[in-house]
Amino acid sequence: MKESIHYLLMSDHMLVQKALLGSIKDSGLTSGQPKILDYLKDHDGSVQKDIAAGCHIEPASITVILRGMETKGYIERKSLGGDRRSLYVFLTDKGKEYISYLNEKFDKVENVATDGFSKEEKEMFQSLLAKVYENMTEHFEKEDM
Repeated sequence: MKESIHYLLMSDHMLVQKALLGSIKDSGLTSGQPKILDYLKDHDGSVQKDIAAGCHIEPASITVILRGMETKGYIERKSLGGDRRSLYVFLTDKGKEYISYLNEKFDKVENVATDGFSKEEKEMFQSLLAKVYENMTEHFEKEDM
């Protein structure tokens, strides 16, 4: 029986998440935190609302996750330019160390997931996933208008 695309996307996501979370269980990172550290790697100094949008996490959930990350010393939140309404989130040295650790884990999980793929197949797969993301993003942006 040929599985549907939505079933395969959900199942693959669940298995990748399970593998990643299993591989970092001794790190002290909780669900949601790896995604935020990965986002901050390229967007250090972001506001909370942008992190939530970039990580596809509900704003109420992001507050709790960031509070835990701040307590563990992965991030620090600061107001810039005297604007106390917006807190900007920055990686600490400890957070930056964990990004290297996470990149190793992400690479291992991706290598398992794409075992037996040629270089061209990996590139095509990444391209197709990017296209799915682009299609879904455009759909939801139009829906919000």
